[in-house]
Amino acid sequence: MKVEFAPLNIPLARRLQTAAVLQWVLSFLLLAEVCIGILMLLIVYNYWFLYIPYLTWLYFDWHTPEQGGRRSNWVRSWTVWRYFKDYFPIHLIKTWDLDPSHNYIFGFHPHGVLVAGAFGNFCTNYSDFKKLFPGFTAYLHILPIWFRCPLFREYLMSSGPVSVSKKSLSHVLSKEGGGNISVIVLGGAEESLDAHPGKFTLFIRQRKGFVKIALTHGADLVPVFSFGENELFKQVSNPEGSWLRAVQDKLQKVMGFALPLFHARGIFQYSFGLMPYRKPIHTVVGHPIPVHQTLHPTSEQIEQLHETYMEELRKLFEAHKGKYGIPEHETLMFK
Repeated sequence: MKVEFAPLNIPLARRLQTAAVLQWVLSFLLLAEVCIGILMLLIVYNYWFLYIPYLTWLYFDWHTPEQGGRRSNWVRSWTVWRYFKDYFPIHLIKTWDLDPSHNYIFGFHPHGVLVAGAFGNFCTNYSDFKKLFPGFTAYLHILPIWFRCPLFREYLMSSGPVSVSKKSLSHVLSKEGGGNISVIVLGGAEESLDAHPGKFTLFIRQRKGFVKIALTHGADLVPVFSFGENELFKQVSNPEGSWLRAVQDKLQKVMGFALPLFHARGIFQYSFGLMPYRKPIHTVVGHPIPVHQTLHPTSEQIEQLHETYMEELRKLFEAHKGKYGIPEHETLMFK
């Protein structure tokens, strides 16, 4: 394989962008394990004056990820996130004004491999979110397993993510006065296994819990499509029915998260590595779907609203795909 090396005269800003994304990828892949290792070392070498206070505090703080989290504007404003955003770059596009006296659920699609668009737009202060949606606070809901990792959970919460549990969603959407947005990556870990460039497969047909939550709290649904999300990485071929996909599906069911075998470019060369490609991400926020509060929705009401949501999501994709280089014949595939 011929290796294409990066030129030596790359501007400093681009090198800083690469460094910013590198630390983000390594944090996603390794930081949780490192934090667990640090705690184990403290226990093994009996640094009781460090681990006992922390574990005691952790016991009382365990449910914070389900109670709005603990975001830090200082962390969200780190300069590293500006370079992170500019690496791709990441753009947020609004198509409709939202009422800040209401609460909303943003259904984010597609998952991609590492959900870079969702993090860049809703977990840092360098996106255009506050300018486009004044008066709103966005909460990115992620798998609860990440908040069970000691030390790592503190760093994670500082950027704004909260648990995707029903209790966590209810906490955000039941806040009086409105202005709260629950951002849910609806395809979940399962969808990341189909995050191949040029593919638009969404796992949504069986995802109806968010619809029930929306009805229960009267939160309007807003489809969001992040164009370019699936272009950041390539994956080892894993078609359904292959031995690799069978292993990945099994691990996903056991562990709760998927293990896509992804690759893209390196730090100093463009031929292989775990760094994402420099591909623009355009996260388009669609038209809100009005939802009338129904404390005890029937299965028919859930099904009807779910069908409406999928229809609006498809319309959003079709209306904007041409702007971002997607051929006319391409369409969404719902699974």
